[in-house]
Amino acid sequence: MLGLDETSKRLLREVADLYKVPEGAFNIRKDGEAAARESTAHIQITTKEDVSGIDIDIAPGTKNESVHIPVIMTKSGLSEVVYNDFHIGEDCDVVIVAGCGIDNCGPKDSEHDGIHRFFVGKNSKVKYVEKHFGSGEGTGKRILNPGTEVYMEEGSYMEMEMVQIRGVDSTERTTTAELDKNAKLVVRERLMTHGKQTAISKYVVSLNGEGSTADVVSRSVARDDSFQKFDAKIVGNNACSGHTECDSIIMDNGRILAVPGLEANNVDAALVHEAAIGKIAGDQIIKLMTLGLTEHEAEEQIISGFLK
Repeated sequence: MLGLDETSKRLLREVADLYKVPEGAFNIRKDGEAAARESTAHIQITTKEDVSGIDIDIAPGTKNESVHIPVIMTKSGLSEVVYNDFHIGEDCDVVIVAGCGIDNCGPKDSEHDGIHRFFVGKNSKVKYVEKHFGSGEGTGKRILNPGTEVYMEEGSYMEMEMVQIRGVDSTERTTTAELDKNAKLVVRERLMTHGKQTAISKYVVSLNGEGSTADVVSRSVARDDSFQKFDAKIVGNNACSGHTECDSIIMDNGRILAVPGLEANNVDAALVHEAAIGKIAGDQIIKLMTLGLTEHEAEEQIISGFLK
């Protein structure tokens, strides 16, 4: 695919489910440079002139189209900050697939910080998928610090799927969102850490418009000596509804800190938060072991189902 080596192809499969050149618009970034790009009649991708990054302009009325913008890094010691802006017109229905994969086989840290801004037009619908993945036998760390800003106009809908299952040594995800009248934001985060990895997720969602809603849910597993922090705050500035939830499994010597926050600035703001952290129930493991699984296989089966 596009003359990429096997490591690059594997990373693209992991972070963007790409097995061939995608249909529709795409921008593939490799080791700090653009590796391939394609625009369409309704989705235009252009290089920023002032900073490293791209602008993605989606024309009003664009429906059933997608844009892929994965980043892959295969060089040890590479560090970059990239700024990507998405301008989504009114009455659209599109899928945006991002994500970053780092394969670090050297002694130096490799880091990618992607700063994404979404301007979602009136009555538009967006599904955004962002996957992070790390691999490589080097001693250098794999570091990802994504920053996301979302601005949603009246009646718009955005679903965000944030996934990090393996290989990232350190990550700090910061997401802010501003919702107008009757806009709806749905966030589904799935995260697993192991070894001495750290993962921090921060969300601040401001429900500014009447009838705006938000549902932010994180499911995570902390294994070995890893640490996670989930810090989610929903601010109700109008008659609105918001829900945030953290549901986590802790294993070995893992540590998890859940910090749910609610701020109601309107008498008709209905806000709810939930948090649950615990170990895998012993009866679940025993039940699976009676079906022929080993204890390790039973744990993996439970974790796999929990993170789906």
